[in-house]
Amino acid sequence: MRPSWTSLLACTGIFLIAASTQPSAELHEKRQLPSDLEVSGALAGLPPESTRYITREELLAMPQANFTVTDDTNFAGPTKIRGVRLEELGRKFGVSSAADMVVAICDDGYRANYPHSYLVAHHPVLVLEVNGQPPARWPKAAEDHTSDMGPYMISHPKFTPSYRILSHVDEAQIPWGVVRIEFREEKIVFSAIAPRGPHAQDREVQEGFRIAQQNCFRCHNAGQEGGQKSGRPWDMLGARAAASPREFAEYIRAPKTKNPRAQMPGNPQYDDATLAALTAYFRTFSVPAKP
Repeated sequence: MRPSWTSLLACTGIFLIAASTQPSAELHEKRQLPSDLEVSGALAGLPPESTRYITREELLAMPQANFTVTDDTNFAGPTKIRGVRLEELGRKFGVSSAADMVVAICDDGYRANYPHSYLVAHHPVLVLEVNGQPPARWPKAAEDHTSDMGPYMISHPKFTPSYRILSHVDEAQIPWGVVRIEFREEKIVFSAIAPRGPHAQDREVQEGFRIAQQNCFRCHNAGQEGGQKSGRPWDMLGARAAASPREFAEYIRAPKTKNPRAQMPGNPQYDDATLAALTAYFRTFSVPAKP
């Protein structure tokens, strides 16, 4: 279960009340409040991978996107959203032109990746208010009905898939529990999971690579890149794909049939060709045994 951040705010409520009514959107070197959003990556005028902070009140003072979302699975029905577009955050803080990707990192290690093509197609929004309410009054997470979805989450005015690869359809990246935003260079981030070996350029492998960028990379890591939620890194997945391709594919489709305690969501919509592409891709990460 995700730890509740609202309990951290209880002792700092007086400081929220005393905050300036006209905050300036400046990045701070030190955290002011537990609810501050961390920002990092290619920030103009700062060393690479510097970390800075911005308060929720300062985010609320930036240009806001206001809409009613009807297709966000984090909510039970039509929901009013107020927040800041991720693209606006990049423009405001003078992110280096090389940073064409935004990464949202959650308190449980989950990561949502937003390449430039996704930003342009879907205009994701960092949510600040839900139905006019601050995070402490947001609905609980749909997956367990107990976890807080704050301090930040991401939604879209309306999500229409922009591509399809085999039976994988472009998915809405709508994480909750977001605590950090990174402005990164897409080619560097995805190079960590680029396929290896003599079959790297095979069509099937490249299809699996593209699917894994959006799906698997959210919870599984390759070194410092990718999600940390699962605790199972990329090379481990490669070893499993090489050792038992059929079982690996079956696990992707329906994890609980292999492990009743599996937390990974299944992919029942993936057909055999899609599972074969993912298996072929992950097998490139298995190091052949020495003769």
